[in-house]
Amino acid sequence: MLDERPPAHGGLKAGLLRLAGGLDLVNAWVGRVIAWLALAMVLVTFLVVVLRYGFDEGSIALQESVTYMHATLFMLGAAFTLQQNGHVRVDIFYQRFGPRARAWVDLLGTLSLLIPVSLYILTASWDYVAESWAVREGSREAGGLPYVYWLKTLLVVMPLLLLLQGLVWALRSGLFLAGVASAAPPGAAHQAPAAGAGDTSAEVPDDG
Repeated sequence: MLDERPPAHGGLKAGLLRLAGGLDLVNAWVGRVIAWLALAMVLVTFLVVVLRYGFDEGSIALQESVTYMHATLFMLGAAFTLQQNGHVRVDIFYQRFGPRARAWVDLLGTLSLLIPVSLYILTASWDYVAESWAVREGSREAGGLPYVYWLKTLLVVMPLLLLLQGLVWALRSGLFLAGVASAAPPGAAHQAPAAGAGDTSAEVPDDG
């Protein structure tokens, strides 16, 4: 009787691809949630202006809340932007590379730059954030928000989300180079032919 079970390596690739897809959902969810902060910033800023010039009233807490939202939007949005391949690339050769060459650049760049830099930011910020939590640091302004320690926590959360997205990019780039065309990260996939969402064993085309 023929053994119709898929080869072990195929199951491993499929499992890693599902893992990458699951991890991708974290930053996708974070990005979609914090995107609303852009609207909130506009509304709160408008309220601050109306109170100041319309009613001669001021609120330090409201003004500081805009700073909090601005920091949260950009710090936590960094990993989501990376996921969407939205960061500016200052390069000469990448756009001319074929899919496999791009995947190699993404993989090596993630392992040699993104992950080490994220780890450095995480370790360098840890004590700074811990000290702020220890004293429950608040605003130095009277009437300001008493949550500066939450604001500084973004210095830890940001590199953690970048590390998570770096793991996803490393998995996707590695799987793409191993022959799983549907695993292509956004940059490498730009020139790659479309593959079915459930196809985890499609051949990767040559750079041609």
